[in-house]
Amino acid sequence: MTLTQFLGGGAALVAILAGATLLLPRHVQVARAAIVAPDAVTILRLAASGAGYQRFNPYRDSDPDLAITLFGPESGIGSGFRFDGREGKGTQTVAALASDAVRYDIDLGAMGRPVQTIRAERQGDGTHVIWTMEADLGFNPIARVMGLFMDRMVGPTLERGLAKINTLA
Repeated sequence: MTLTQFLGGGAALVAILAGATLLLPRHVQVARAAIVAPDAVTILRLAASGAGYQRFNPYRDSDPDLAITLFGPESGIGSGFRFDGREGKGTQTVAALASDAVRYDIDLGAMGRPVQTIRAERQGDGTHVIWTMEADLGFNPIARVMGLFMDRMVGPTLERGLAKINTLA
C-alpha cells in the first residue's frame, strides 16, 4: 500500500464518519419534572422575571462567580439577563408567556440557541413543574455527537433548578 492509498483511505474514512453524524438526531430535548410545594402562580410570576428567575437559577450554586446582568422590563416578555460564567456566556430572555408556562430564548453565541420552558400546573396538594430544554443542532457534526450526551449534561442542572423551586414555599 502506498502512502497516497493510505492517505486516501484515511480521508474516505473521515468523510464517512462525518457523513454518519448527519444520521444522528438534529433536535434534542431534555426534560425533568417534579411535584413541588409552591403554587403555580408564584412559580410562573418569578419565572417571568429576569430577577425572579435568579431565586432558583440552578447555575448560581455550581458557579459562585457567575456574573448576572439584568436587562429589559422587570417582568414579562423581554425580561432577561446576561450571564458569564464557567459553563458559558450568553443571554436568557422571556420570549412567551401562557397561563401555565414561561418560554425562554437562550443565546449562547456559537454554541447555539436553545429554548427552555417552565410549565407549572396545580396537581393535588402540590404543583407539577416540567422544565424543558430543546435545541436544534443543525448540520454541525460535533454538535450532533454532543447531542447524544445532552440529557446527561443538562438533566442534573434542571433537577437542581426544580429542587430550588421547591424551597420557594
